[in-house]
Amino acid sequence: MKATYKEPAASRKQTKKSKKKRRLKGILVLEILFILIVVAGAFIFYQFTRINTYHMDDSNIAMNDFDNDDIDGYRNIAIFGVDSRANKLTENTRSDSIIIASINKKTKDVKLLSIFRDTYVNIEGHGYTKINHAYSYGGPELAISTINQNFDLDVKDFVTVNFSALTNVIDKLGGITIDITDAELEYVNKYTKDVAKINGTKAVYLTKAGKQKLNGTQATAYCRVRYTKGGDFTRAQRQRTVMQAILKEAKSASIPTIAALANEMIPQIYTSLDTMEIVKLASSVFSYEVTGDTGFPFDNTPKKINKAAVVVPNTLESNVSKMHEYLFGTENYTPSNTVISYSNEIKNR
Repeated sequence: MKATYKEPAASRKQTKKSKKKRRLKGILVLEILFILIVVAGAFIFYQFTRINTYHMDDSNIAMNDFDNDDIDGYRNIAIFGVDSRANKLTENTRSDSIIIASINKKTKDVKLLSIFRDTYVNIEGHGYTKINHAYSYGGPELAISTINQNFDLDVKDFVTVNFSALTNVIDKLGGITIDITDAELEYVNKYTKDVAKINGTKAVYLTKAGKQKLNGTQATAYCRVRYTKGGDFTRAQRQRTVMQAILKEAKSASIPTIAALANEMIPQIYTSLDTMEIVKLASSVFSYEVTGDTGFPFDNTPKKINKAAVVVPNTLESNVSKMHEYLFGTENYTPSNTVISYSNEIKNR
């Protein structure tokens, strides 16, 4: 009869203890990971609670009666860059930059649309003038209402940033790569001095044109350039280029960098979005893909009306139709009676 080996009792006890120890270690690691995740989440949530939130009264937001079911599939947010040398977000100041970010709710694709700041529109209570005046006349509510009424949009939320916020975000990301043309080089350096003075940063000047890494001050200066060919149209393109470069860098940034970014940036943002909405949008940042960027109006004519240099849509009606096709894929969109009325008045002027 074959003998069978029987493990000594002491050895069996030791084996059980080792297995138990390994299980405890495994549980401990999971607990530590869980605690770290909770702490990180709490820290990020705390950062978002520091945002300067504007509690918008929806009853003050005007929208036209228009017919386009395609728009329901998109979240449209207005992004304002205020023209404030003192880096103030809430006081009377013109919006130097206006960008509509249209987010496809299903695919997370994002389309960016700059509205040229000198675009000639109707501002309720103030008549026909440049669109960038709306923010100064009545803050974000009037600015959003002006966008909705002139373009048949359903914007209800906004994000306002200043020079300092843009500069600091880019610096925290380690800079962004931009291709500087020979025509832009001189002006980028001129604005670098100006931006550095406003933000209290060091002015480091570019020595050559070409693709290169820009720091926050240089990139903000690049956004300000408007005296090359194309004027404000090419400046708006530069602003969209910088936005896309920031998103690209943020996607590849480490968690500590994102946390540092939030800590630096959040106090410099003014928005109607509440904390939970921001957390939800931020959690999807890696899913966002910018699939288009352009400027409005598509067909425009620089003119002087009452001695003011403005950009006149040619016509507002046809440009709004193209806007809805670009943003929402709506073919042959027929603008509302309000837009048609504004379009005819602008044409007459």
